[in-house]
Amino acid sequence: MSRRGSSGADRRRDQQAEAARQEADRIYAAIVARAPEHEIDPTLDRVRQVCELLGDPQDAYRVVHLTGTNGKTSTARMVERLLREHGLRTGRFTSPHLTRVNERIAIDGEPISDEQFVAVWNDVAPYVELVDQRSTEAGGPRLSFFEVFTVMAFAAFADAPVDVAVVEVGMGGLWDSTNVVRSQVQVITPVAMDHERYLGHTLAEIAAQKAGIIKDGGTVVVSAQSESAEAVIEAAAAEHGARLVRDDQEIAVLERQVAVGGQLLTLRGIGGVYQDVFLPLHGEHQAHNALLALAATEALLTGGGALGGDVVGAAFADVSSPGRLEVVRSSPTVLVDGAHNPAGMEAMVAALDEAFAFERLVGVVGVMADKDPEAMLGLLEPVLAEVVVTHAGSPRAMDVQDLADLAYDVFGEDRVHVVERLDEAIALAVERAESEVERGAGVLVTGSLLLVAEARVLLGRP
Repeated sequence: MSRRGSSGADRRRDQQAEAARQEADRIYAAIVARAPEHEIDPTLDRVRQVCELLGDPQDAYRVVHLTGTNGKTSTARMVERLLREHGLRTGRFTSPHLTRVNERIAIDGEPISDEQFVAVWNDVAPYVELVDQRSTEAGGPRLSFFEVFTVMAFAAFADAPVDVAVVEVGMGGLWDSTNVVRSQVQVITPVAMDHERYLGHTLAEIAAQKAGIIKDGGTVVVSAQSESAEAVIEAAAAEHGARLVRDDQEIAVLERQVAVGGQLLTLRGIGGVYQDVFLPLHGEHQAHNALLALAATEALLTGGGALGGDVVGAAFADVSSPGRLEVVRSSPTVLVDGAHNPAGMEAMVAALDEAFAFERLVGVVGVMADKDPEAMLGLLEPVLAEVVVTHAGSPRAMDVQDLADLAYDVFGEDRVHVVERLDEAIALAVERAESEVERGAGVLVTGSLLLVAEARVLLGRP
């Protein structure tokens, strides 16, 4: 083909890609206008009805279903990577997204394209609209934002088709729209206090919601839990005749050493011991997430037998988890971490202390209004020289001045700065971090995944 012809073809491809991007953005805006994903309506009826009209795509593949308060997305990414290393075609449904909404629905480890996003919506839209109509005529709501995305994910996975779908709940479990799946393996990461308005005001109440994903005859892989949460989960597993695989009991992290760029692990799974496993993620919590992922994969693929050590090593060495103690810039080092509740913040602070040696670290913090900012600020105070309080980029974000007032109480007024815009907040944090040291300065952006997502875009991360 001539250079002119090639240039013309490239232009047409670019025009088609831009048209698909604009149409995907239009569809996304329409879906966002529905009820937000953080509001739970305790019924699965609407999603079940759409799925039935589509021929129950969620039954076309095996499913690993994940819930918990923290660590779901990292664990889901690890499970999915292990499955791909075994030659299986995978679907992965996680939330929220960091850059584009397509990230929520991944096939073979890659977010679906804008063209695929538009095609999936066009496939499911008539059925969504039909169920919307039925529901509103009966006095109920339309499908919510998250219900629509759940249906789209299931349809995309069936159309691919995938061998296994790794599905993360949006919130809770029992009434989460993803709970229409018939999963073979269920994973419950640590249960902590979060989303109390929707899930309950005690760990036992929240655990009961999470345990709602357990299926008859399934295998339930569970992280170490508080006594009250563990009792609820064990009772639910017994009720469903499910096999229980628990961290620090049936499975364990036997050894963990900090290494350059991550950590070196020895893991005892259901089927055997795996030595010298390199994981390019920081923190003890990620080691335990890896253990859950390993056991879940063993349960799904072999019924609990051992996997090939070389395969496991290759898969874990290639794992990534964007927005989780991720280095997004150097000179000075800028880290982002999506910790957004006290339990997540505690794990992040421990990993930060273990993996990095900052002489002076300045934080940029923004949180949602329904979180526990005082507890999170208290956990950050020992490790931050100063903090820049900013807006978390959402209508649900806590007012900046209200957050600053709490920060004054925790840090003292001389260590707190207030900047509304995130780009200006990061610039000030960099300036303050480098103000008193020649080397070892760092900036940490944390408190909300939405804040982290915006920071990653500002700092040029894809």
